[in-house]
Amino acid sequence: MSSFATYVIGFIILIVGLAFAAYLLNVPSTWIGVGVIVLLGIGILSATSRTKMRDPSVHTGDTHTTTVVDRRPPNPPTA
Repeated sequence: MSSFATYVIGFIILIVGLAFAAYLLNVPSTWIGVGVIVLLGIGILSATSRTKMRDPSVHTGDTHTTTVVDRRPPNPPTA
């Protein structure tokens, strides 16, 4: 499952919980519907911004290589 789907599912569970709490507090159903729609919009916008794939950086005219260094913790001493 992608991180986008996980984020949206979690946000939907949050919205359902908040809507149920509002229902128990006798909030009018019209306002519960408005709140659900607004929160869905906010959830989708934040999910796309948080899980957006980053574009690879492009170097024009610059030909350099990058060396990857393997950094491992030192081995513990053996007795």
